[in-house]
Amino acid sequence: MKKRLLVLGLITCMMGLTACGSQQQTEPFISEEEAVFYADNLIAEIDQVVSQGQVDMVLQQNPELESVFTSWNAAKEDLGDYNEILDNDVEIDTDKAVINVRINGTGVQPDGSPREAVVEVIFNEDLTISSVTTNVQYTMGETMTKAALNTLLGMGTVFAILILISLIIACFGFIPKIQAAFKKKETAANEKAQAVDSAVAQIAAAEELSDDTELVAVIAAAIAASEGTSTDGFVVRSIKRANTNKWARANF
Repeated sequence: MKKRLLVLGLITCMMGLTACGSQQQTEPFISEEEAVFYADNLIAEIDQVVSQGQVDMVLQQNPELESVFTSWNAAKEDLGDYNEILDNDVEIDTDKAVINVRINGTGVQPDGSPREAVVEVIFNEDLTISSVTTNVQYTMGETMTKAALNTLLGMGTVFAILILISLIIACFGFIPKIQAAFKKKETAANEKAQAVDSAVAQIAAAEELSDDTELVAVIAAAIAASEGTSTDGFVVRSIKRANTNKWARANF
């Protein structure tokens, strides 16, 4: 419990207003040794909080630290577990201090050497932390490989979308043909239905004709209209009226 309280106390102190509010601020506002000390201890405390699974507890008290732990956890995928600090590069200005801490981890590079990362820690002049970013260092070969993969992925996506758009545009040419085919079928069906209706009407009208010759002509014309042919191939042998109804029956 004391160890956890110490972790929370150190993180809160590092992210607080000042490390020591009663100290008189001078130019520069912090020495290189102090900046390195704060940065090194901050990195150790961040790793300890992550290793002990206390991130959620710390974020409840200091939600502004979310980006710090997000960057650290993302780097751990390639860096592995934090191992040691290799060196520090300090730049102190009148209102901020930038400390680049080079560290290594348990991850390995293609040549077998430990994977390295640079943790950039930025302090403001009131000793509050502006940002902490962890950047994994990759070899030139790894960088070029990732760049090539990203390029291929981007180009592949673009070409896939262009091909899809081209196929969609090409399909537009078939739409009028499909519409015309449906319209043609509908027109043919309507014409056939009209021919049948006309034939029925002519047969019905033929009942009122007294002359068998005229009746034969009307029936032949009606049959030819319904079949879509001429009357040349029809020969009416006889006409007999049915007893059950008034429709004409033709024998061919």
